[in-house]
Amino acid sequence: MVRDLRCVELAASLESDNPIVLLDVRESREFEICAIEGAIHIPLGELAGRLDELDANRPVAVLCHHGIRSRHGGMLLEANGFKDVFNVTGGIDVWALEIAPDMPRYDW
Repeated sequence: MVRDLRCVELAASLESDNPIVLLDVRESREFEICAIEGAIHIPLGELAGRLDELDANRPVAVLCHHGIRSRHGGMLLEANGFKDVFNVTGGIDVWALEIAPDMPRYDW
């Protein structure tokens, strides 16, 4: 089952010596507006065909705008053998509010 990961927990992991893999499943036009440094960008519609770009043995946090597409992406990862999968609660919108207040936001 895809577990939830709060933005503050993601931030702590990304600053650690062994950071979680961050997968951003938003569309390219969204990713161009704002992104978290180091994120792997694979739009949700392309994810099934690009699973080989990810390591199934590492924990993965999946991110989208608000947390809906990322949950679907996480379920797809789990269905394909990924064991340690997290959905970033609230997505990049909450990340911008709680962690990076200078980050551009969008509402569409």
